[in-house]
Amino acid sequence: MAHHNYVTGTKKYMNPYVAGIMLGTVLLLSFYLTGRGLGASGAMKSAVVSTVNVVAPEYTQGSDFYGKYITGGKNPMNSWLVFQVLGVLVGGFLSGALAGRLTWKTEHSPNITARKRIVLAIIGGALFGFGSQFGRGCTSGAALSGMATLSLAGFVTMMSIFGTAFLFAYFFRKNWI
Repeated sequence: MAHHNYVTGTKKYMNPYVAGIMLGTVLLLSFYLTGRGLGASGAMKSAVVSTVNVVAPEYTQGSDFYGKYITGGKNPMNSWLVFQVLGVLVGGFLSGALAGRLTWKTEHSPNITARKRIVLAIIGGALFGFGSQFGRGCTSGAALSGMATLSLAGFVTMMSIFGTAFLFAYFFRKNWI
């Protein structure tokens, strides 16, 4: 089910209500089948631990943080969260391909360059990654899954994420519109 994008007038996106119901169903199935909610930062942590282990195996084994993910011959990439994130990437690619949205371009405001958009996206992603580690989970893990279990921390996390975005939007809006 696609609908018209009123910003550009050309792209097709899934109906947000249908997408929300589908996300809720996936979250419910995640709790039912695995006993845990969704999350992506755990997969990123697995990738970082694996990378550090390839580059500096002695350091990884001796580290209190990294070592616990590889002791006993454990492979941090053998985690359901890694496969979940891979599924998100493949699903996003397929969605874009089926809707005819796959192109080699950077969408950005006419007020900034594509390079500045990419730099800001990388900085924002890195800050969000560090924040997810300080907050013990990403948006999907801490907020979405937390709210699904009626966790007060989940609600506080979601309000903090969107409240901060709302406050900072005024200062950064010229970069996007």
